[in-house]
Amino acid sequence: MHSLGRRIKRKGDSMESKAKHIPSKLLLKKMTLDYYIDLNKARYNGRKVAWASSIVPQEFMEAMDIAVAYPENHSATIAAKKGAMKYIDHADEMGYSNDICSYARINLAYADLKCDEVFNLPKPDFVVCTNNICSVLVKWYEALAEQYNVPFFLIDVPFNYDYDAAKKFPDNDPQHKINYIENHYKDFVMDITQERIDYIKDQFYLFIKFLEKMCGKKFDYDKVNKVMEISNRCGKAWAKAMEYAEKVPSPLDGFNMFNYMALMVCMRGKESSVRLYELIAQEMEENMKEGKSQFPFKQQHRIMWDGIACWPYLRHNYTTLAKNGIVISGSTYPKAWELVYDVGNMDELAAVYAGIGNNRCMAYQSDTRAMIQQQCNCDGVVYHMNRSCKVMDFMQPEMRRQIYDMVHIPYISFDGDQSDPKNFSKAQFENRIQGLVENMDAQEKEEVQ
Repeated sequence: MHSLGRRIKRKGDSMESKAKHIPSKLLLKKMTLDYYIDLNKARYNGRKVAWASSIVPQEFMEAMDIAVAYPENHSATIAAKKGAMKYIDHADEMGYSNDICSYARINLAYADLKCDEVFNLPKPDFVVCTNNICSVLVKWYEALAEQYNVPFFLIDVPFNYDYDAAKKFPDNDPQHKINYIENHYKDFVMDITQERIDYIKDQFYLFIKFLEKMCGKKFDYDKVNKVMEISNRCGKAWAKAMEYAEKVPSPLDGFNMFNYMALMVCMRGKESSVRLYELIAQEMEENMKEGKSQFPFKQQHRIMWDGIACWPYLRHNYTTLAKNGIVISGSTYPKAWELVYDVGNMDELAAVYAGIGNNRCMAYQSDTRAMIQQQCNCDGVVYHMNRSCKVMDFMQPEMRRQIYDMVHIPYISFDGDQSDPKNFSKAQFENRIQGLVENMDAQEKEEVQ
């Protein structure tokens, strides 16, 4: 039997495809277009433009009315629109190794070519990044600052080696451990030493002084509290929307979570983003009442997807899973954007930006993934061995072993890339998924017996 005792039999459970247009998807498209229009109008409207890594305290820049572009998101968009190779080839010509992050190569090439047929980014007045996701960002953004000859600001976030979960469970009971983490998840996210918090907080205040100098005006702490309040509501609305993927059967497919996630990167301090995620939750409630789903086939199996989406082959990945009746009910990728804290509390703000999964030790990452698999009633796991993300590739094989020891559900991995189409094989992906289906079917038969 399944070691956690949480799996739910689902044979015969299904929802119908939702035939009509989905309002939230249409709104997402409009908001994305409006976002890029606003970016390109910013300088004409007297606003400063920043290029920033994805998980920076954008609350401060929003409070200063700075237009913020996110190169990682921009590169993912180019890849999803099948436009990556132009930039990857140019990055090769510029001398960048194909072993570094493909987001970085696309963006650095874009900065050199100064054009894009998908969405244009205006020249930055400054660039800012944190190293809470990976160390590549630091050199990438330094290179951008040099290319554009603009100031560069780094918020240094120390890596969190501390994690006490294992000490709480000397009997090594996986069920007890995962249930505890699930019930105290915020405590674990906020489990950052005060020394680290103080160090990061000092840099926040230095960043505020930097923004004052760049914008030529004083920082408005009342306004930033209002932005923080909006950002918190956005994080909570996003978390609520994602929870619908956990339902059995699921009215929300994980691939749509990847698309909806974009505004949590770019616009989490905007009221419009709150409305979008509230609309998604409303739609999912209606879908459940009507027995409808975004997933067009009978839901045979539920999986967790680990890692960044394979953007150039998103449709192929989705179609392959759909043909096999597989719905993504959980993912580590969108869950990283549950950025919630007490409004006005700089300590918690620092802890949230320090507590990102990539900035935590392997034990923490393994435990939280096991928790997601349990919460989402997963039958299997798909691990994206992302060539562009060395920090995850390095840990993933050992994490798979640790997680399997706790959860005991089948898994596969496939070779891919977040945006370089050369690093993916359709045949390999399809074969691996077929193998996963066979293993999930076999385990289900064994449990029935």
